[in-house]
Parts: sequence; C-alpha cells; structure tokens
Amino acid sequence: MYLRIMPRYLPYHKFLVFLSGVAEIVLGIGLCFMATQKLSAFGIILMLAVFLPVHFYMLSNEKAAAGLPKWVLVLRVPLQFALMYWAYSYSF
Repeated sequence: MYLRIMPRYLPYHKFLVFLSGVAEIVLGIGLCFMATQKLSAFGIILMLAVFLPVHFYMLSNEKAAAGLPKWVLVLRVPLQFALMYWAYSYSF
C-alpha cells in the first residue's frame, strides 16, 4: 500500500518505506523515555515535514490517492501541521 503513494522522483521505494516504518517505531518508543523525549519529538517533526510531499503527490495522482475522497486528502495536509505541533508539545 505504501509503495503506491511514493512519488516517482524518489529512488529505492521499498527501502524508504521500510526506513520510515523503522523511524516511526523508534521515535515513538523514544517519546516514552524522558532522556530521549525531546530528540524523538524533533525527529517526528522532521519526519512529518519530509512526508508532506507524499500528501501533495497523493492529491495530484489518482492512483496514489488509493480511492480516498479528495476532501480527505486535502484535510491530511493541515493535519500534518497539527501533528507537528503535537510532537512539539513533547519537547518542553
């Protein structure tokens, strides 16, 4: 499913999907510990920023949209920024 939403201009789709999954797990676990909480929060913010082009790609490519309604795809963009703010709240 995730391979379909990868923009064509990015190389090594399978590796990038794997890497992003590992990063999500590691950074999520890092939020659970005070010693790594701030670093993990900033890592999540960076990861969400890097994922923004994928959301725009899904808006512009019908196959990548995976049958999701256009309004859902549009709402995902501001949701990314809300999630970035939420991650930032863990950095205090």
